[in-house]
Amino acid sequence: MGRRGPGKGRRHKIVHVFTEGKVTEPRYLDILKTHGVPKDPDHKVEWHVANEEDRGSHRKPLDLVALAVRLKRETAREDKRNKVAERFRTEVWCVFDRDDHDGIETAMKQAREGGVRVAYSHPCFEVWRLAHHKVVSGTFAGVCSLATERLPFRRDPQDAADIKVVLPHQILDRYETARKNALLMNAQHGDHVSWIHRDPYTDVHVFVEEGLGLSGYVSEP
Repeated sequence: MGRRGPGKGRRHKIVHVFTEGKVTEPRYLDILKTHGVPKDPDHKVEWHVANEEDRGSHRKPLDLVALAVRLKRETAREDKRNKVAERFRTEVWCVFDRDDHDGIETAMKQAREGGVRVAYSHPCFEVWRLAHHKVVSGTFAGVCSLATERLPFRRDPQDAADIKVVLPHQILDRYETARKNALLMNAQHGDHVSWIHRDPYTDVHVFVEEGLGLSGYVSEP
């Protein structure tokens, strides 16, 4: 997986990210590497997509979590052996969607028990992309294509060429809007609705801030 050892005296956090998507989420993360604004410039976070080379079928939530838990166990041992300070210990995240996957609740439980963090969207990552542009209300009935159809930039030929590819102009300078809209979107559900069943829902902003250590992303970082 191309993983680097923690190293003694490390002064930054390393984050390994397992993504369900082969294109959208990795492209989004690429943009953040160039344009992300660190919350603490003295302690930047180093991250990479741990399953970037996996072009097979091991991208469903249960598979991702199994791989992530194994890696978390390995890195935890290394961090302990190298006496890495708690704030710089390696984190492992999974980024996946509700879609029509089986075993979502089991995957969440296994991730929690294995010390793996999860960034979750319902029905899919496109609701987070949509939140960069407008308030998201109503429901998508679990159908990702309905969220994709509402992306305002999909009518542009450049964007529509491959709508799965996140382009810089679609998100840059819009993080605060996306975060605000995501919080409003999530808050529309009653407490009686389990968050895992809330449609629409996303907590990618938590991943951006707590996982990647960013306060946003701008055109000129």
